[in-house]
Amino acid sequence: MKTYDAIVIGAGPGGYPCAIRLAQLKQKVLCIEKENVGGVCLNWGCIPSKALISAAHLYEKSQAGAAMGIKVSGVELDANKMQDWKEGIVKKLTGGVGSLLKGNGADVVNGTATVVGPKRVDVTRADGSVEQFEATKAIVIATGSTTIEIPTFKFDGDTIIGAKEAVSLRRIPKRLMVIGGGVIGLELGMVYQAFGAELIVVEALPELLTGVDPDCTKIVERKILKRGGTIHKNAKALGYEKQKDGSVGVKILADGKEQTIVVDTVLVAVGMRPSSKGLGLEKVGVTVDQRGFVPTDKFCRTNVPSIYAIGDVSGPPLLAHKATKEGEIAAEVIAGHKAEKDWVAIPGAIFTDPEIATVGLTEAEAKAKGLEVSIGKFPFSVLGKAMAMNETEGFVKIVADKKTKQVLGVHIVGPEASTMISEASLSLEMAAFLEDLSLTIHPHPTLGESLMEAAAHAMGAAIHIANR
Repeated sequence: MKTYDAIVIGAGPGGYPCAIRLAQLKQKVLCIEKENVGGVCLNWGCIPSKALISAAHLYEKSQAGAAMGIKVSGVELDANKMQDWKEGIVKKLTGGVGSLLKGNGADVVNGTATVVGPKRVDVTRADGSVEQFEATKAIVIATGSTTIEIPTFKFDGDTIIGAKEAVSLRRIPKRLMVIGGGVIGLELGMVYQAFGAELIVVEALPELLTGVDPDCTKIVERKILKRGGTIHKNAKALGYEKQKDGSVGVKILADGKEQTIVVDTVLVAVGMRPSSKGLGLEKVGVTVDQRGFVPTDKFCRTNVPSIYAIGDVSGPPLLAHKATKEGEIAAEVIAGHKAEKDWVAIPGAIFTDPEIATVGLTEAEAKAKGLEVSIGKFPFSVLGKAMAMNETEGFVKIVADKKTKQVLGVHIVGPEASTMISEASLSLEMAAFLEDLSLTIHPHPTLGESLMEAAAHAMGAAIHIANR
């Protein structure tokens, strides 16, 4: 039996930073990965999807330059070459992660891990052999999450697919149905819509992107419809039948009526579930809740003191950057340093077209807490930089406490929203007030000016928009 200070199970955006940080802190660490280092994020999640989204934006922009006096003709999409380019990015990044683990002194083993004791892990290799490992200090569960499969729409890798297959399509479907109007479904659905697919979204709930500021969601919804898409809310996908020509007839219930919609591909994107089954956690006394999440305290510890859990498997929000931060925290705690989950808010970015980014409380959440709020809103339609980019959809919305003027939340929909939300996140972490944002000089002409203007607008002092 080989012995380490710590064993990390999973080499995704939570596991590999945890292992690297442990090694940096002079801990002897083993990282176990059953598939490829980088996890969902690098292999078929965050990075591959954003590569395709970038390609979709370029494809669309190349055909929309007439207003700027730029005429482009003969634009063609080579789906095979695009996928080769995307896979090159994935290979480079996953290779980089492997090098970082090795370079920092972490050992890596490929295989399926089973926790057999509070400080013991068995690893089953591809050839069926089993190796035993012991951790003198801690085991970290960083197994992430995987796509949820609907019993009536089991993945076949061809016509009924999940996100993993959706980022690797080498042909653009003419008609694409997305079951689930959440982040994954809309991001990937809008990619293929930009490439010419007819998009049909079927969402069981009353609104798309549940939990996101509805003002932001409306902008994205409008874009889908403007491109010729169809959205069914309060609707259910009941089942499907394959047609003779290879297409799929999907039966849905919408507005109290059943109808059949014929499409080429169905993307099932109804969410992610934690990957906690089969690890042996319950056998060693680790609490796993009804949804499969592993509850932890502020130090990332489970109810078993020597076992930690980080990232998606430990509970929402299921975000890569949250996993990375928890990985670093767990590593520092295990190594004897002072660290804990003490953030004010975790930002989220949705790479639809246009992008949505959010941090902190929404207007509805603040009011539900009994707070009286001031709202500042600045549209990109009157911002010089946005006009110069020919991307004027959306706005910046700031929610602040009306009495104290402290910033409670920021919600952005529009160009580069994912980039601008970082300043907003810092504002919340630093307990900033509206004056802090509005009095900070922002360079002109930039998209970032909209944060300054929105803050001023919340105080009735905006210069470039009428104040309430």
